[in-house]
Amino acid sequence: MANRPLPIDPLAEARRQWIAHGWTDAADGMAVVTSVMRAQQLLLARVDAALKPFRLTFARYEVLRLLAFSRAGSLPLSSVVARLQVHPTSLSSTADRLVRDGLVLREPHPHDGRAALLTLTPAGRELADTATRALNEQVFARPGISSHDASDLVSIVARLRKNAGDFADPRPTPDPL
Repeated sequence: MANRPLPIDPLAEARRQWIAHGWTDAADGMAVVTSVMRAQQLLLARVDAALKPFRLTFARYEVLRLLAFSRAGSLPLSSVVARLQVHPTSLSSTADRLVRDGLVLREPHPHDGRAALLTLTPAGRELADTATRALNEQVFARPGISSHDASDLVSIVARLRKNAGDFADPRPTPDPL
């Protein structure tokens, strides 16, 4: 059953209530935070629906896609953690499932005995490519806003991320994969 649109925007009503209760200084910030969180829920639902036929979560897909982008199809776990900005424990759990499913190998690092490499298997590469085609067709090619709005939104969110300390200015150039 498809969701029917609500007759009013509950986030606009929440902002109105914030102002009515005397929290005017916080009303715009509350609207920003709740709007971004709701948009994330809506987009994640679309991503989850696109990935469901492949039995992938977005976290598992991100690891596969990152490894597929790398030159050798292999990266140290620490590099995957840094590039995906996830907690090492979360990545370890995700990697365990990918290894269990034969999509990734966990191998010893050739130069650092304490580190491990994640290496994409041929099945993992094929799945990453197939899932990427589905995401491109079902989600990324039509995110729900115009190209101009998408560009503006990405710039605005980048400023929010930068102000939160997510990356430095000037933006660092990542090392080649």
